[in-house]
Amino acid sequence: MSGKLIFLPGRTINFHRLGGDPASAAAGYDAQALGGYSPLWPFRGPYPLESEGTVDQKSLQAGDVENTTSTLVRWYVLLMMVLVYTLSIADRYVVSTVLDSIKADLHLSDGGVAMLTSWPLALFYVVLGFPISYILDRHSRRNIVAISIALWSAMTIFCGMTKTVLGFAFTRIGVGVGEAGGTPGANTILSDYFPAFRRPMALTIFSLGAPIGAWFAYNFAGGIAVLYGWRSVFWVLGAPGFLVGLLIWLTIKEPKRGQLDHTIEGAAPSVLETARFLWQQRSAVHVMLASALTAMWGWGLIYFTPSFLQRIYHLDAAQAGDVTGPIHLYGGGLATLLTGFLLGLGAFKDPRRIVRFMGAIIGIATVASIGIYWTRDLALARKLFWVFIPAIYFYIGPCFGLLNNLAKPRMRAMFCAGTLFAANVGNLLIAPGYVGSLSNYFDPSGQGSAESLRIALLCLAPVGFWATFHYFWSARQLVSDQERATGIKI
Repeated sequence: MSGKLIFLPGRTINFHRLGGDPASAAAGYDAQALGGYSPLWPFRGPYPLESEGTVDQKSLQAGDVENTTSTLVRWYVLLMMVLVYTLSIADRYVVSTVLDSIKADLHLSDGGVAMLTSWPLALFYVVLGFPISYILDRHSRRNIVAISIALWSAMTIFCGMTKTVLGFAFTRIGVGVGEAGGTPGANTILSDYFPAFRRPMALTIFSLGAPIGAWFAYNFAGGIAVLYGWRSVFWVLGAPGFLVGLLIWLTIKEPKRGQLDHTIEGAAPSVLETARFLWQQRSAVHVMLASALTAMWGWGLIYFTPSFLQRIYHLDAAQAGDVTGPIHLYGGGLATLLTGFLLGLGAFKDPRRIVRFMGAIIGIATVASIGIYWTRDLALARKLFWVFIPAIYFYIGPCFGLLNNLAKPRMRAMFCAGTLFAANVGNLLIAPGYVGSLSNYFDPSGQGSAESLRIALLCLAPVGFWATFHYFWSARQLVSDQERATGIKI
């Protein structure tokens, strides 16, 4: 059944097919009774009824139709945004698979290769995130996303061509500039294709791009590196972005902003107004901090994990990729899908249950992560990876969904940029430099070794407990903050 159906005045509506019932209809399509919106219900509601099963013609004023986009089109857009996120993650993190090769080729220490591969990208990615998101809230998001993916794909290819430290740094800057417009733009586009109570689910599916992209970055790229050299992986992963960018440009329509919300939006708010509203949404601040700390903990550890496996267990890049790659793809993908399924259940319409669930999982996974870098038993480490790696994926979609529901429609790209800023400062600026510098410090030669890297990673692992605290703390004002932002009573 298509979401494009529009019911004419006086016609009987089959509420059961819409996922509701006549009792809910007689109550005026109460937002709580229907979970905010039915995914197929095309009007803004609630509406007065002429009689059970009919809609009053006076209710159908101009602008009352919230969205006439078909379900098929919504899911096509979601699929394309998943591809955007997949390529973003793959092109961003492929460097960690070939980190030791880059280190040897360019004659760097652990600290030096960490700075070279993470800082140039991260500095421009996080700094440009805000001005690009400011533009995203005012101009065509479709066009910006298409241009962004073409830019970072080109610069990824150039990463494989450069021969010097300075040249590699410049190309990584280009990747960061391009990626700054990708995730925030995709995020806010999806928020105008899916209604409020479906956004955590939709953005959880969107976050499937992370485990798929990580599989390409670690497993797929590892095999290519062993066969053809580390430079070839950048050429192979960069090329598909041009096709995806062209498809987005030609086949996706820019949606009307806020068309699925009850709040009335005028001109786009200023950066100061957005920042002030964010600060008032205290639960949003804690969700942002929790997601940022989770990224710093999880993705910070993963950044050096291929090098850790290669050094401690004497593996090559392909063998190290075989240890973690399938877990990224299957474990991360399954965790993401399972989370999307759970968030679609009625029990999780209360957002407080979502953050408490995430806090509990991250706490358990933190214990597993400490065990991974403590043990010298590869068989045990493999088992613990199945607990740790899925946990670094499942939180992404729910956090984006929650934050979109805690922001007003024209503030969503800026909220997303704020989250990405905090997360990427943690996992791309602080974590790699912190681990690399500690590895240099703990190694008498000052270059970094297997044992010094293991100790450095153990110093980062407990950060997961800090993230757990913020997930639980955010629940205190979450309901009132979401109702204020969306105008929908929970």
